[in-house]
Amino acid sequence: MEDQSVVDVGDVRLAYRTWGDPFGSPVVLLHGLGGSSLSWEAVATLLGEEWRVYAIDLRGHGESDWPDEYGFEQMRDDVLEFLDACELDRVGVVGHSMGGVVAYLLAEEHADRVERLVLVETPPPFPGQPAAEGPPGGPVDYDENAVDEVRAQVADPDPRWAEELGQIVAPTLMIAGGPESTMPQARLSDMASLIPDCRLITLGGGHHVHKRHPDQVAQQISEFFTS
Repeated sequence: MEDQSVVDVGDVRLAYRTWGDPFGSPVVLLHGLGGSSLSWEAVATLLGEEWRVYAIDLRGHGESDWPDEYGFEQMRDDVLEFLDACELDRVGVVGHSMGGVVAYLLAEEHADRVERLVLVETPPPFPGQPAAEGPPGGPVDYDENAVDEVRAQVADPDPRWAEELGQIVAPTLMIAGGPESTMPQARLSDMASLIPDCRLITLGGGHHVHKRHPDQVAQQISEFFTS
């Protein structure tokens, strides 16, 4: 059963949804640009059968505050404070697209907090990457001011982000969307090669693979977290 809550982290209030046994092992889900925690609903419902699932609305998205200040490192720090506020020590972290960047930055900077890491169709930290396709059509539920800032950082990331991929100690699974995706699939392989304990799989379904194939994505995450 899904529950909705809010928590204050610094000057930002984050909304989040939870599924599963409150005493289950925690898994945190981070959505992509223009999305929200709702984009994980199908996957989270399935994961909730085995895990305690937290899906966050990142700053500027969904029901969280829209502070008009955006950047991947700010979002990373928001998530760290979220973990502290919810008294979550070590967690499994799953990120899609923008959320995947936030997730690997967290794993680079705070290795002690990330038990395992799953990156779903995540932009690699190499200059010149094209922006991923936007969210599916429908009402806008995000601050449009976030779009340009996030896309600019995807196209011209901090060089340290790639340099520190080798510092990730969490076992890592990367999930690619295959030829239907706008994400450069060959560069995902390059990124995977820089993470010490990383496996890359392709499920197909394009950039929003977690929506196209939620059962397969949930199964891969569960098997990875229990392997």
